[in-house]
Parts: sequence; C-alpha cells; structure tokens
Amino acid sequence: MTSLLQRLSAERNRRFVGRGREVELFRHAIASTELPFHILHVFGPGGVGKTTLIQQFLRFCEQSKISTIYVEGRNIEAAPESFVSKLRLLMGLKESDSPLHLLAQRQERHVIFIDTYEAITQLDEWLREVFLPHLSVNTLIVIAGRNPPSSPWCSDPGWQAVMHTLPLRNLTPEESQTYLTIRDIPSTQHQAILEFTHGHPLALSLVAEVFAQGKEISFQAESVRNVVKTLLERFIQEVPTPIHRMALEACAVLRLTTEAALNQILAVSQNTLAGEVHSGEILDVHDLFEWLRGLSFIESGLSGLFPHDLAREVLIADLRWRNAEFYTELHHRARQYYTKRLGQTQGQEKHRVLLDYIFLHRDNSAIRSCFTWGEQSSLLTDSLRETDKTALLGMVVQYEGEESAKIADHWLKRQPQNVVVFRDSHSEPAGFAMMVALHTATAEDLSADPGAFASWQYLQTHAPLRPSEGATIFRFWMARDTYQAVSPTQSLIFINFVQYFQKTPGLAYTFLPCAQADSWTAMLNYFDLTRLSETDFTVGGRHYGVYGHDWRIVSPAIWKEILAQKEVKTAGESVDMTPVDEPLLVLSQPEFVEAAQNALRNFSCPDVLQNNPLVRSRSVQEVFQRLVEEQVATKASITEGPKDTQKSSSGHLRDAQRISILQNLLKQAVESLQSSPRDEKLYRAVYRTYLNPAPTQEQAAELLDLPFSTYRRHLKAGMTRVTDILWQREIG
Repeated sequence: MTSLLQRLSAERNRRFVGRGREVELFRHAIASTELPFHILHVFGPGGVGKTTLIQQFLRFCEQSKISTIYVEGRNIEAAPESFVSKLRLLMGLKESDSPLHLLAQRQERHVIFIDTYEAITQLDEWLREVFLPHLSVNTLIVIAGRNPPSSPWCSDPGWQAVMHTLPLRNLTPEESQTYLTIRDIPSTQHQAILEFTHGHPLALSLVAEVFAQGKEISFQAESVRNVVKTLLERFIQEVPTPIHRMALEACAVLRLTTEAALNQILAVSQNTLAGEVHSGEILDVHDLFEWLRGLSFIESGLSGLFPHDLAREVLIADLRWRNAEFYTELHHRARQYYTKRLGQTQGQEKHRVLLDYIFLHRDNSAIRSCFTWGEQSSLLTDSLRETDKTALLGMVVQYEGEESAKIADHWLKRQPQNVVVFRDSHSEPAGFAMMVALHTATAEDLSADPGAFASWQYLQTHAPLRPSEGATIFRFWMARDTYQAVSPTQSLIFINFVQYFQKTPGLAYTFLPCAQADSWTAMLNYFDLTRLSETDFTVGGRHYGVYGHDWRIVSPAIWKEILAQKEVKTAGESVDMTPVDEPLLVLSQPEFVEAAQNALRNFSCPDVLQNNPLVRSRSVQEVFQRLVEEQVATKASITEGPKDTQKSSSGHLRDAQRISILQNLLKQAVESLQSSPRDEKLYRAVYRTYLNPAPTQEQAAELLDLPFSTYRRHLKAGMTRVTDILWQREIG
C-alpha cells in the first residue's frame, strides 16, 4: 500500500460483512448493457450502515473503472445553486461550466451517489422535476437516506418504472457473529452482544470498540451509557417539541401504538410529571401519530406503530436514566388504558390487549425471551370440535408418547368443555391447551392420570379446598410445530392461562406442568408461580415439573398490583411477592366462622383483635393492599402520623391499620342487615351487643324491648348472617 487512503479502504472492506443481496443487485445493475433502473433509493434508520454500503458500491465502481460522483447531503445547503456548485467542484469544472449540461452529454456509464438525503429533502422536488430528468440514460443515481421515497416518486408512473427501493435493516445473527469474529471479540460474548444490539451495525461497531479498548462491559444500560447516547443521537436527529418527545417515549413503552392509545397516554395536564406541558397547550394526537409514523426507525404494522427493537431499548434506557418518574407514569397510564380495554373487548381482541398488557413487563430479562412480541399471526382461539380430537391426540403422541395420549383422550371425553384450540389460517389445530378442573374430577378420573393425582394429593395435604372453591391443572399445552418452546402459539397459550384465572370464579389453586421445567423457572417465578417438586410426575418415561399458585393467598387483584410494581424495576431490583409481613391464612369455613364470631365479641378491643386470625385473612389484606397502592400513588405514607413515629413504629402502624380494616369489615357486614326488613331485628340485636354494646346482654334485651329468650334468638341468627356475609366475601 502506498497511501493511507488505500489502507483505510482495505480496512473498511475487511470489516464489511453481509448485504449480499444489496451488493449483488448493484453489481448486476452497473454491469448491465442497459440499466435495469436509474434510481436506487437506499433507506433505513440512523446507524444501519447506509454509508458503509455506499462505500462498497464506490469500491466496485472503482474496480470496474466506472466514474462516480459522491455528494454528502450534510455538507451542502438545501438549495439548487448549492447542489450545482458542489457538483461543479467535485467534477473539477470552471465557474462558467454547467455540470448538468456535461452530465447530460456523457455516453459512458457513471454513478452519482447522494448520501444523507434527509438533510436536503427541500431539494426533493427540484431534483425530481428539474435536475434528474435531464441526465443521460447511462446515469445511475443512488440516493441514501433515512426515509423511503416521498409519495410523488411513488405515484408518478414514470419514476415508478425507473426506480428501485432498497430498505436496509439490521444484520442477521450469522452476519453479526461474522463481524464480531473479524473484530476479535471472544465468542463467549457474542450472544450477549447480539441480544443488546439486535444486529444493528453501529451498535455492533460501538460495542466492539469498547472491547478493543480493553474495557470490561456488561449490557445493562448503566454500563453502556455512552453507546446508548451515541445511538440515540443517530436515531433522533431532532425532536420538535417536548410533546413529541413524550409521544416517542410512549411509543417505546407500548407494544403497538395507535391514536387511541396515544391519546390515553398523553392525556396530560400542566402538572404532569414530565413538567413539559404548558397551560392551555392542545395536543393534536393525529399530528403526533403521523409524525411518529414518518420516523425512519418506526415500523407500521397491521395494528399500530412500533419501533425497531434496538431503537425501543435505547429510548427506554435513556428515559429510565433521565426521567425514571415519567417512565413509571407512562407504565401507569398504559395499565389504566389496557385495563379499560380488557373490559370492553372479547375474543381475539381481548387476547391482543392481554399481550399488550404483558408487554409492559418486557424490560425484565426473565419475561422478554419467553414471549413472541410481534404482531400476532393469524391464529384463532376456538373451542373443541369433535373433528379436532385426532389431530390433538397426534400432537400428544408426537411430543409426549402413547401413554400420555391415552390420558389426554380420557380428559377429552370427561372435560371437553375445558379445552381451548388454536387454529391456523386453514382452521386446522395449530396447538391446544387443556385445563382440567380437579374439583369436579372423580376418584376414577384422578387414578387414570398421575399428573392430576399428584396435584390433588398436594391440595389435600397442603391447601384443602373450601366449599365453592376450585382448582385447575393446565394438564396439556403445546403447539403443533414447536411443542412447549417459545412461539406465537405458546405465547397465546400463556395469555389464555392469564385470562382463565382472571375470569374463573372461585378459583383457589392452579397447577402448571412443564416438560422442561427448569427453562421456565425465571419467568414463572416472576409471575409468582412456585415450583412444587412433590407434585412432579412421570408418564411414559418422561418427567414433568409442576408450578403452582394459591389464589387465596395472592388473589388476582393483589397479583396484578404487585406485578405493576415489577414492571418498572430494573434487572437488579426485586419486588417481594408476599403482600403481608406474615403469610395469609387460608381458613376452613368452621375456622373462619369461629374467628368471625370472636372478632365480633371483641369488636371494641384492638389488643385482642390483633391476635384474631382474620387480621391475616384475604378480605383484610385486599383492602390493606388497595390502601397502600392508593397512598403510594399520591406519595402519602401508609398511615397518618409524624414521620419519625412511622419510621420507628411502621410495623405497629401496619397492625393498627389491619385491625381498623377488620373492624370496618365487621361493621359493614352488620349494617348490611338493615337492607332487609326481615333482618332489621337481627341487626339491632348484634348492634346493641357488639358494635354499641349495653353493659350486659340482659340490659341489651331491655333496650330492645325484647324478652331475653327472643333477644338471644335474634342475636344468634344475626351472628350467623354476619359470619355468612363475611365468609362469602372471603371466598368470593
């Protein structure tokens, strides 16, 4: 090599990987006797490698002795005279010479490259209408920019015939690994780098440079702050207003952004956490949505907009670092929107909203890899048809063997109503899930299935069901082509599981057996499913590990609130899934009635009530948890009182809060008797005995003007009614 330029060119070529289709397209075009197209429009988000690709095109032109002109859009004014002046300089012409005239006269093949086209979009019409049409037919114009061709290019039949668009995307995993190998990155680091960069060329280059400098690196946002900053600058050249930035950040949080979702998320006041919305400012959500739609790193899908994966992660990492409170607020607003939508939707639309809801947990590494987050395929959820049975049993035979298929056949006959089938575009079963109701199964049913039997035995030993309670084992779940591996069908199966325990009344316990139990540990623990090793079972030589959840201890309502806290935690932070200092008590009905009666007898004695089992009941805890969430949302303390007292006596204050909640529940149950004329007399007896007691029961009977025996009968009946009301609340 005789010059630094040659060395630079050689290094660039050595590090160039992938883009085989794009390179072959260009080579074929410049080698053709007649150009197959005259405009090659390359577009893609910042840092995706457009300039690097053009450098390869220039290299091939040099090797083929084809003359070229390279115009960098950032280095000229967006004015015709500036563009012409730049051409004159690049072509070595005199001030009086016309570049357009000379280019129009050229008979030999030549290529004009216009890079960073987004910097000179004001010239778009002039180039299309005035400059380019007068070039010779041997001219190939390569335009590279962030955005696809504007609509006038695409709507003009003439330009349609002579233009080829070339969207540029991230490198494939194989191409990315080739690049990392060329950069001498240890192979042990490849997977972590690919998960962080998603094959984005600039991100790969920046991370490789960090390694080249001998620096330690982990792929948490804090460790790659400078990388994130550089990528963010590439993705976002300019954000017009603070509202536009909020819209962009909302788009990064949501799985799919629609105008309706954006309107909900950005329903802000001048007191918003962002602190960037001025009084009287009006949000035009349609304009914001269209602005998002035009960004180079935002994709338009069938159901809404979404950022490229790396762009999403860079935006989220920056927001969490720069304004964690607003990141939390965005999640809160999204949850509110999805909760409202869940109550308004049915069928496939409800499944989509549930996936949107679960997507809010995507920032957690335990969740991200366990779902497919793209727009759902054409899968439809349906009930079991008689004609499905052969296909479903065939799946079980394929993945779990003949013995399991016999068990599946048994349950198909016994509980066909509890089978959900996922159909492909041809209405054929692409997968299924079978939810076996253990509480309705007979002893004969259970003896035919080691999995169901093991779960039932666990319930009998550790968590007996109470009247009106049920338990379910998600006994069989699989996709036709991928069994229990991560796939669109598997994601839909899990979404159906969530929907099942949200809508099933009286559900006390759920069991989930998995063929590869250890691979699901992180995700299922995150969702508060506990590994129950003693319920593991073996069928046909295949072992299945089982996870479970007691919905009486952590109810669906509390479960949702705790998961809401997990959404905004970083990978190193954790949320205690146990909502109380001590485990909740799951009481049998006789135990509950006895505790309720004792609580009534000691209604006015907090010191006695603190030892009552109902203080640790589900009814009390749900109210307590709701109060905590409301007060956290308003940045209030859990209880009233001086802060120093709260710090030193928070445990005692929580106990006092629960005792107060129990007293209120008792009072509400007693007062509810007033709604029935028949129960009015029962109310008076209980009220005068426990809520506003007379000194003795004899005096209570006198105050009520009742014979003592009648008073006692009313009191006993009233106690029975009150404890029944409390029991129904506890198990409802």
